[in-house]
Amino acid sequence: MEWQLVIDCRKPSRLVAFWAEALRYRPQPPPDGQPTWRDWYLSVGIPAEELGEGDCADRLEDPTGAGPRIWFQPVPEPKAVKNRLHIDLKVGGGRGVPLAERRSRVDAEVARLTPLGARVLGGMDDPDNGYYSVQLADPEGNEFCVV
Repeated sequence: MEWQLVIDCRKPSRLVAFWAEALRYRPQPPPDGQPTWRDWYLSVGIPAEELGEGDCADRLEDPTGAGPRIWFQPVPEPKAVKNRLHIDLKVGGGRGVPLAERRSRVDAEVARLTPLGARVLGGMDDPDNGYYSVQLADPEGNEFCVV
C-alpha cells in the first residue's frame, strides 16, 4: 500500500515552499509527462477558474523515497482550530544523546525554520525527564514540533 499525507490549506505554493525546506523534500514532478501541475489538472478536467494562479505545484516528495508524499489540498476556509494530527521533526537524536546536545540541535533547527515562515508557539523543557521540544506553526498556522 502507498499512502500520502494530505494537508488542507489556503495557498499550497506557500506551504510547498516552506515544507520542502523544512523536511528537505522536493516538489513532486507532475504526472504523465505534463510540464506543470496546472497542465495536468486541466488535462483531467479541472476547470481553469478553480486553479488560481501559477503552475499549481502542490505536492512534495522525499528525494530518498523513504518518507511519504505530501499533498497540500486547497480548501476555501482558513484553519480554525488546533490540528488533530501534526508532524514532529525529530532532529535531537533521541534519548541516547545528552539533553544539552539535543537542546542545541532543536534550537538550531528552530533558528533555521523561523526565517522560512515558522512561528514559535511554545515548548516543553523538562530536564528532570530528559525532554525538550519546541512547538511551532507553519505559515498557515498548522502546528508542528521540533524534538
